[in-house]
Amino acid sequence: MTDTETQYNQALDYLYSFVDYSLKHSSELAKADFHLDRMFALMESMGNPQKKYPIIHVAGTKGKGSVSALCASALKAAGYKTGLYTSPHLLDFVERIQIDGEPISHKQLVELVDEIKPHVAKIEKLTTFEITTALAFLAFAKYNVTAAVFEVGLGGRLDATNIVTPNVSVITSLSYDHTAVLGNTLTLIAGEKAGIIKKNIPVVSSPQKDEALEVILRVVKSLDSEFTLVGKDVKFEFVESSLSGQRLQVEGLKLDIPLLGKHQIENAVTAYTALKKSGIKISDEQIQDGFANVKWRARFEIARLNPTVIFDSAHNEDSFVRLSQTLEEHFPNQKVYLIFGASEDKNILNMFAALKPKIEKIIATKADHPRALEAERILELAEQAEIKSEAVTPVKEALKRALELSSKDGSIVLSAGSMFVTAEVMREWKFLNESTKLD
Repeated sequence: MTDTETQYNQALDYLYSFVDYSLKHSSELAKADFHLDRMFALMESMGNPQKKYPIIHVAGTKGKGSVSALCASALKAAGYKTGLYTSPHLLDFVERIQIDGEPISHKQLVELVDEIKPHVAKIEKLTTFEITTALAFLAFAKYNVTAAVFEVGLGGRLDATNIVTPNVSVITSLSYDHTAVLGNTLTLIAGEKAGIIKKNIPVVSSPQKDEALEVILRVVKSLDSEFTLVGKDVKFEFVESSLSGQRLQVEGLKLDIPLLGKHQIENAVTAYTALKKSGIKISDEQIQDGFANVKWRARFEIARLNPTVIFDSAHNEDSFVRLSQTLEEHFPNQKVYLIFGASEDKNILNMFAALKPKIEKIIATKADHPRALEAERILELAEQAEIKSEAVTPVKEALKRALELSSKDGSIVLSAGSMFVTAEVMREWKFLNESTKLD
């Protein structure tokens, strides 16, 4: 291991030595001490680097990562040095902090962590996510970013990113997720997400269910913010799709995106509207260029055809409904071997019900993650749902088993249910392909 890699691992050890709520069970999350005072104090100590560039701030249950990636890709195409902050990462921690579409280097993370340590030492009870968010704010200022997109981690109102005064606040599709923390009704969830709305700052929303929209409108009105609702104020239409991408039209402008699924059409229009409302100078041609070249992994990502292998990040009921629709659109007569793992707080039965017509068999597995549900428990739920299943751990063996079954009947190998499982599947898929090339 090189000196840089040793230092990088030490930097990660430092970050993970703080409280990391992404690794906690939902019961502990519900008791968490979330507030913004620590973040404000930390950023003040660091000279408020988050004020040095315009920001697009994106919250939501589903689609916020895709909208963030689309906005960042367009800003890059427009010539801005563009920062993108998202979470969680798939394969490498530095993916969370990207500049012009590339993660910062391991060396840069080491330098940033060294720089932030004296400031962190002054403030008690900081969390891993708060420090990581501060690292992103610092990185973008240090490396002269001229426009940035920040994806909310969890909720919105009390999220560490919510210390910014953005150019535009964006709320993507809202549905049920993290209910132990955000509440078990759409009204409560929308209240938390709408917490990113700031006085007199434009707000753009994806289409919402009435219950959620009512809350957002109430907050918008109380803060005198201009509000734009995709689908009502901004009309769009789907034009065509194939396995290589989709075409849509919004306000007379044709846009091509490589992301598949009808929900990505809504995400593209939301991103387009956010860019237009941000006040950041950008042309239609630059948006077209950026959207056509966006890269956002594990979103119905087709790794191979015949037999087909797909990586997806669906991890709640709503996203499984959309996943089922996308499978039906592009692979109408094919079944899937579903490599499935999930966190213990998910409504797994509803996820199974959404995808049941497409499932040949569930390969239940468990990610190397503290919140991951035991594969045997997933088998019990599959039995309740009356879906054939078997348990295979670790994840790399689950992938091998799914590929073995697929080779016999041509069914699709699909990984979904947990970002952590899909990340492990992707890592093993890359290893298998590299091994094959070596042979």
